[in-house]
Amino acid sequence: MKREDVAKQYTTPVGAPAYVKGPHRFTDREYLNITYRTDRDALVKVVPEPLEVDEPLVRFEVMAMPDTTGYGAYVECGQAAVVRHGSERGEYLIGMYLDNLPAIAAGREISAFPKKLGSARLFIDSDTLVGTLDYGSLRVATATMGYKHKPLDLEQARQEVAVPTFMLKVLPGYTGEPRICELVRTQIANLTVKGAWTGPARLQLFEHALAPFADLPVREIVSASHILTDLTLAPAVLVYNYLAEQDESAASTPLMDFSRA
Repeated sequence: MKREDVAKQYTTPVGAPAYVKGPHRFTDREYLNITYRTDRDALVKVVPEPLEVDEPLVRFEVMAMPDTTGYGAYVECGQAAVVRHGSERGEYLIGMYLDNLPAIAAGREISAFPKKLGSARLFIDSDTLVGTLDYGSLRVATATMGYKHKPLDLEQARQEVAVPTFMLKVLPGYTGEPRICELVRTQIANLTVKGAWTGPARLQLFEHALAPFADLPVREIVSASHILTDLTLAPAVLVYNYLAEQDESAASTPLMDFSRA
């Protein structure tokens, strides 16, 4: 393979890439969202500067994606903190769990989605919308909501889905130290809300060492929504470079004069 051909590749393995290039269009993407109040001290520990926490609110989400260009069909579960960056309110993605390799690889490599292997489900059980997450053979989360009890304002639903989203992109170099350590921002584009509902909801989180949803315990359910959409993911943009700050700090530190030792 010529050097110029190598440079044209966008992921590995070459010849059988883990994912295809976007944009990726999601048709009939369905959300179960439960926003809850948690312990402030616990939330502040996992939200990186320069993001700030005004209220200790967390959004738990389960998303069913039955028709996605390039990725196929899968279900995903995530946890996001409600944050502020300067004057802009948004969410910081803490963790996302799914069982679709292309979506995991692309999410981590192209953007900074904190994706990890897990098994999520979204289904109707009689008159209840149910979202679950299993890590291996163990249950991590169970969410329930009354199915389509009340319509939700479509504009309110649009704002909920299209909220600015912040993520950490951390990639190690060959010494084990971070080669990339950045805060990035993205926002869903080309969004169509096809239906939205609200109703009573409950959320159970179970302790797990490798899927630590329960580190942010549920203290109060604030809101719940069930939203059906078509949308496209937008590229991530750099907000803050943690390594650049370290480089500037190192450059401003005087070198020691060993000639006088």
